[in-house]
Amino acid sequence: MMATATDSSQGDDLKTQFVTREGTYRLMTVSDCARQNRVPFNGQMSNPVKVSFVRLKENQKESSAGDRICFNLGKELYVYQYRGINKAMDLSKPMDKRAYRGTSPTCHDFNQTSTSSESILLIVGFSAGQIQLIDPVSKELSKLYNEERVTDKSKVTCIRWVPGSLHQFVASHASGHLYVYSKDLPSAVVSPHYQSLKHGHGFSIHACKTKRACNPVYRWAIGDGSINEFAFSPCAKYLAVVSQDGFLRVFNFEAMELVSNMKSYFGGLLCVCWSPDGKYVVTGGEDDLVTVWSMAETRVVCRGKGHRSWVSVVAFDPFATSIETNSLDFCGSDDDFCRTVSAEIVARKDTLLAPGCSKIRHGSEKSLKGLAYYRFGSVGHDTRLCLWDLTNEILSQTTFRPRVNTIISQNDVHIRNSTAVRCSNISCLQSNSTANDSLHLVDGNVNALLSHANYSTSSSNVKFATLAMGEQRKDNKEHRWHFSLASRSSDSKIQLLKANLVKSAGESMHVLGTPACPRLNDAPLLEPLICKKIAHERLTAVVFHEDSVVMACQEGIVYTWARPGKYASLQDITV
Repeated sequence: MMATATDSSQGDDLKTQFVTREGTYRLMTVSDCARQNRVPFNGQMSNPVKVSFVRLKENQKESSAGDRICFNLGKELYVYQYRGINKAMDLSKPMDKRAYRGTSPTCHDFNQTSTSSESILLIVGFSAGQIQLIDPVSKELSKLYNEERVTDKSKVTCIRWVPGSLHQFVASHASGHLYVYSKDLPSAVVSPHYQSLKHGHGFSIHACKTKRACNPVYRWAIGDGSINEFAFSPCAKYLAVVSQDGFLRVFNFEAMELVSNMKSYFGGLLCVCWSPDGKYVVTGGEDDLVTVWSMAETRVVCRGKGHRSWVSVVAFDPFATSIETNSLDFCGSDDDFCRTVSAEIVARKDTLLAPGCSKIRHGSEKSLKGLAYYRFGSVGHDTRLCLWDLTNEILSQTTFRPRVNTIISQNDVHIRNSTAVRCSNISCLQSNSTANDSLHLVDGNVNALLSHANYSTSSSNVKFATLAMGEQRKDNKEHRWHFSLASRSSDSKIQLLKANLVKSAGESMHVLGTPACPRLNDAPLLEPLICKKIAHERLTAVVFHEDSVVMACQEGIVYTWARPGKYASLQDITV
């Protein structure tokens, strides 16, 4: 119970407490009430249980104060008043409960801008492609979008209000499309026509072209395969999108321009989140790893290995994070962003990535004097919670060594010199704007960096992307869990492998061995601070609050963990 690292000997025991440097986290018994009144678990439910929170404004009367929690389970949607560690939820008295036929809720999001004790806006996405806007407090509002499924017939995978907006929200679908809606406009009654606005490598953006304004306002086609999740940056300027094709793509949302992107080590990316200062993006996916991406340096900072199956959710803990005061502000103009990073590229010309590369504000050494300490958590299909500490010691490590890229196609395998081939996922930012021309220079730093290295194309260096861990032969057994396909049939396994590994060279140039996708040996490997089994079913949500950490599992149980020092007045839990 007191260990701060993965303990394989006790891996099958459910934990009710764990210790970090700040103290002991304990599972509150108030969450056990969910076991008595939850909806009966149905093993055929495929949609993960998602959790959304909204906090009422401080000037609200005390009787209505606190958070509101929404979660979906099967074909039902629940909204409750949530008191955290202070008082248990009365699950027999939901604020709102809705049961659906023919479709299931898959995702939801509260509007954080317009909240009051009399009205809360909640947007819900469904497995058949529809979207519903409801008010679980007044219950007077119920508006459907894509009701006839003429816009998109595939599952809504993620839905978010545009931060700070009262009217716009964004929804992604399993079809690989992302749509921008305005809550006040009607939905198209026939299949809408679209006019191309912008396009680039791996994405295209279209505007709805109709006689009368209607939803959706814009359609984004991103990547190859389902869009699994997206997240807005803290300043709401950037949008990070992860897809089944294994790419993280970061867009300037308003300018509709691709800023940077990254490739998973293997398989699709399932989840994404931003650091509180917007400097780093963390992803998790089917490679069982968490990956930290630096926005300023456009490179993978490190990978985290701790999970034994797919990583379903990642989230930063803003209450256990200390951010240096002199850090880069990503909420400025794109020109400022480009000038700052371009200056760093020139300064690093002869040193690839010099020590202290986290210094990114006009060469100022003050940024190294402040403390940068990040805490984030991840949960996965292995029913485990992992907490990770990201410190300056990790952020300043630069062990990237360029190597030969491997390109896999259905007909042949080509081994090319990396200096002659630009990374396909970061070199084709096509735009007529001046800002994007500058971004082209920023993302073009890979060629400049790789030009200092010599490559060998001997047969001894030929490796397939799926066997990149072959260099660590003693760890081969350990890495078998990168192919977490136990729940799939043989046919589906083959299809998944083909979808992720066997693609035409023109559309699937592997960037393995570049800053966008370094090999396992070429990026620092982060070990979890703690890795504990806390549920019987796969975990599907993790949310960090000031006094607690909230998680949910596929069985429909919501777990509340009290932070150190927050449970002193409550009865201790017996382990």
